[in-house]
Amino acid sequence: MSFKCGIVGLPNVGKSTLFNAVTNSSKAQAANFPFCTIDPNVGIVAVPDYRIDNLAKISSSKKIINTTISFVDIAGLVKGASKGEGLGNKFLSHIREVDAIIHLIRCFDSDDIQNVNPDVNPVRDLEIIETEMMLADLESIQKRLEKNNKKNIDDDQINILEIALDCINNEKNIEILRSQYDKKILNQSGLLSLKPKIFVCNVDEQSVQKGNIYTKNFIDKYGEENTLIISADIENQINQLEKDEKKNYMDMIGLKETGLDLLIQKGYKILELDTFFTSGPEETRAWTIQKNCKAPKAAGEIHTDFEKGFIRAETVSYDDFIANEGWLNSKTNGKMRLEGKDYIIKDGDVLNFRFNT
Repeated sequence: MSFKCGIVGLPNVGKSTLFNAVTNSSKAQAANFPFCTIDPNVGIVAVPDYRIDNLAKISSSKKIINTTISFVDIAGLVKGASKGEGLGNKFLSHIREVDAIIHLIRCFDSDDIQNVNPDVNPVRDLEIIETEMMLADLESIQKRLEKNNKKNIDDDQINILEIALDCINNEKNIEILRSQYDKKILNQSGLLSLKPKIFVCNVDEQSVQKGNIYTKNFIDKYGEENTLIISADIENQINQLEKDEKKNYMDMIGLKETGLDLLIQKGYKILELDTFFTSGPEETRAWTIQKNCKAPKAAGEIHTDFEKGFIRAETVSYDDFIANEGWLNSKTNGKMRLEGKDYIIKDGDVLNFRFNT
């Protein structure tokens, strides 16, 4: 499986610049006027993982195949979008299609870049976006709970929509639904307000290490856990450099990790994802699965026949595979295990599936 992150925000906050940086492309038009992005741009990026290179080296693999993440650059939203202002409903429909939302928030001053608001205020800007998504949810919920439509919805979804309606109307935290319902069931509701969120404070070069007054105000309000401080301009510069130049430049400005790495790490965390590997002479490959995924379901990521005919999973942890230099020594030294249908895959497991055809 691959997952899809939508980059959203007000016009002119740097969405297209960040998209071009993390996807190492120039697909998205970046210009100094609102709505320069109309149709969403989509970029698929290989997920960097040092483990896959180490496994491939030990297995003398001919090919290396990383798992991927998709980034979607979505048109800028304005106040009133839920009523059709700006690109309105088109914008909101694009958000419904992503697994997680990257809220890009302006945290820099510039006389050269237009601001749709009179001043820089990241807290207010996020509240505009969240309010518009909530209003869009409100309209959707009311339609789905109408008598004629209600008969087509199961009881769980009706309960979720009714609780969400109460939360929106009475300014309660809609996140309470997460403690009451499984994530898979919540996802079926299609509510924008329940999409997992990453907050990205877009700063200038001087603020990339320690932030600034704008990032401080934002973190004071929304906390550090799902907040990243990134300079879209710097990320764009980094991705235009060769590997050695890139490292030297990052060392010079004090960056330990790229924005892409930070976004992927945070994305895996909020979406509760893990990675397992297959490794042999032909190829070493990374696969993305949900946390607490059982072995047959993981096998199904490779091929549906693997899940249907699942017998056992030959399993070695990444550390044991490296320490024992591959499958043969891992088996000889008792580090390879045969796991059954109830085995829950752990992040970094190296697997070989046995199955009936």
